[in-house]
Amino acid sequence: MLDAFIIEEIKRRERNREDRDRPVVELPLPAPPDRPHRRTETDDDEKPQRGVVVIDL
Repeated sequence: MLDAFIIEEIKRRERNREDRDRPVVELPLPAPPDRPHRRTETDDDEKPQRGVVVIDL
């Protein structure tokens, strides 16, 4: 006799197999809008200063 867990696992796998065999509807989606130009390392002319500030109390 199989444990209840094993029986439920077999049933779950059979349901998943049936779900995979179903035809899938694919909707045509519009292309996402273009993202603005990302800054690269070559864009040094407007690069803000960065650093660390240590405050000792």
